[in-house]
Amino acid sequence: MTNINLYTKKLRESGLRPTKQRLKICEVLFSSEKTFHFTINDLTKIIEEKLSEKISLATVYNTIHAFKKKGYLKEISINSDKSYFDTNITDHQHFFDEDKSQLIDCGDDEIDSVNVKRNITGKKIKSIEVLIRVASDNQNQN
Repeated sequence: MTNINLYTKKLRESGLRPTKQRLKICEVLFSSEKTFHFTINDLTKIIEEKLSEKISLATVYNTIHAFKKKGYLKEISINSDKSYFDTNITDHQHFFDEDKSQLIDCGDDEIDSVNVKRNITGKKIKSIEVLIRVASDNQNQN
């Protein structure tokens, strides 16, 4: 299946019409072999820089949220007004560098499994996601 066909399929499965702009969004999100993290504003800038394409923030926002709802992207909420999206949808943990505002994958070999001691009656754990916040140690800097 060609990339355009794959992108068209993802868009349609997400309930979106495969417009030229949405296909460009797919090109940036899904053509790289390496997964990456981004905010919606970051992605808008990447599209403009890489593809010399101007796409409205609303189109990017709606496309990203449709992909997230379908399971093609993962959302990592940093706080109430800042979210990153991840093209790696497998269960994994993250560091958040507060100095650089950067989300970094934390591999399975870098963290022991989380032991949950409490359960909610009638519920089962769907996934466990750990966000480890890091910042410069200002005490050691003069």
